Amino acid sequence: MTAPDPVTGLAATEAARRLREEGPNALPDAARRGWAGLLTETLGEPMFLLLIGAGVLYLAFGELKEGLLLFGFVLLTLALTLYQEGRSERALAALRDLSSPRALVIRDGRRQRIPGREVVRGDLVVLSEGDRVPADGVLIEGSGLMVDESLLTGEAVPVRKLPAAASVPPGRPGGEDTPFVYSGTLVVAGRGIARITATGARSEMGRIGLSLLALPRETSPLRQQTTRLIRTLALLALMASGLLALLYGFTRGDWLAAALAGIALAMALLPEEYPVVLTLFPALGAWRLARRKVLTRRVSAIETLGAVSVLCVDKTGTLTQNRMQVAELWTPAGSLDLTPHRDTLPEPFHALVEFAILASEEDPFDPMDQAFHALGERFLKGTAHLHRDWRLVHDYGLNPQLRTMAHVWHARSGEALVVAVKGAPEAVVDLCHLSPEQARTVEAVAQAMATRGRRVLAVAAASFSGATLPTLEHDFDLRFLGLLGLEDPLRPEIPAAVAECQRAGIRVVMITGDYPATARAIARQAGLPAEEVLS
Repeated sequence: MTAPDPVTGLAATEAARRLREEGPNALPDAARRGWAGLLTETLGEPMFLLLIGAGVLYLAFGELKEGLLLFGFVLLTLALTLYQEGRSERALAALRDLSSPRALVIRDGRRQRIPGREVVRGDLVVLSEGDRVPADGVLIEGSGLMVDESLLTGEAVPVRKLPAAASVPPGRPGGEDTPFVYSGTLVVAGRGIARITATGARSEMGRIGLSLLALPRETSPLRQQTTRLIRTLALLALMASGLLALLYGFTRGDWLAAALAGIALAMALLPEEYPVVLTLFPALGAWRLARRKVLTRRVSAIETLGAVSVLCVDKTGTLTQNRMQVAELWTPAGSLDLTPHRDTLPEPFHALVEFAILASEEDPFDPMDQAFHALGERFLKGTAHLHRDWRLVHDYGLNPQLRTMAHVWHARSGEALVVAVKGAPEAVVDLCHLSPEQARTVEAVAQAMATRGRRVLAVAAASFSGATLPTLEHDFDLRFLGLLGLEDPLRPEIPAAVAECQRAGIRVVMITGDYPATARAIARQAGLPAEEVLS
């Protein structure tokens, strides 16, 4: 078996052989159901069979009106069910096609874009900001790579990735400063090259898909209860009709009339209304949900929705918007809460926001950088604090040891270079050489922000007039500007939705991989009881 060269990657012939042997890099999925399959599955439901049987009996004994009415319900329900489930199948298939990313791989020494389905184990995949990782792999080369793994871990904050120093066994998702990247996660900053170790069903995402496919299809509780009720009523009807036939035959001696009387009683006791209600109304419910842009793959899911008593919801991306937003500013002169609606930003905070933007990417993809730019557009647009005409001279990438990054700018209005630094509060405090008392104050403020569920970054600034830029940010004469607290904001409709669930008797439970303090803060905003946290 040929191993990929770190420079040339896999040979095209070897990649083709592995693709044939190991299959495409696609998530496992149940076989798509066609119209014939949908029809067979729907008609095989016990409720449908009972409805059809009742209609046949009515027609056989000359009750044309009742028989046609039941068959009308059968056709209407069948049409609604096939339309809704067929529409859901087509939409899900389209979503699967759209979600298959293209990948930039190195093969035969050349970089080429290929469909994500064609990525194989051993491929060298080039990752950069904005890319969706096509398969599980280990980072062998990279600089400042940050990956959003919320799809697997539920954590909204991107994690830093470091290249592997040597051959390492694959690890599980979660944690920072690991060399592992996973299928479906999103690169939000930096660049790197990863060697693919698992594709398709063998990836972390694929294993989740396999476990979901292995779950047995269960009958809904409502259907189980109704089936027991119908079975009991049918048994009673059979016993009553049999007893009536026997009594009629023995007392009058006309056994044909006795049989007809027994069948008539059975038909009168047959609960054909239950199948009508349990098939027609869920189909109408699925149709109503579709009008609200909610896909219902199986109509029986409507029954389960109606029986919900406890609702477990994820935090990131479900209760929250899965994007960062600046919620709080702090400078040595004071603090400012941005969560209420504001139209203006006080002057003492302008420099803090200005240099937070200067320390970020010009065309940001990282959620935090996007939040800083959005804040600038909101409050500093049209002022002298936004510098689209400045030229970036040097970029100090994210340093795992310093936990900071910096940009050096050339301002056209002057000769001195402008330096903007952002990073972990304790790291920026160290770079600014604050006094012990000042450092303790900053640390206390940062800790207070963290307990309110905020991700905290510090910002510093400097000017530089030397001929040669220093190797590290330590050599700049930096002045501390302040702290920014970021949060993943709650979706605006969530408090009303939670209140509606509670009025309906549904208990809402939030499940998250975030810190307890962050979970409590989001729970309070959503209207959930935040007193008890189970870790």
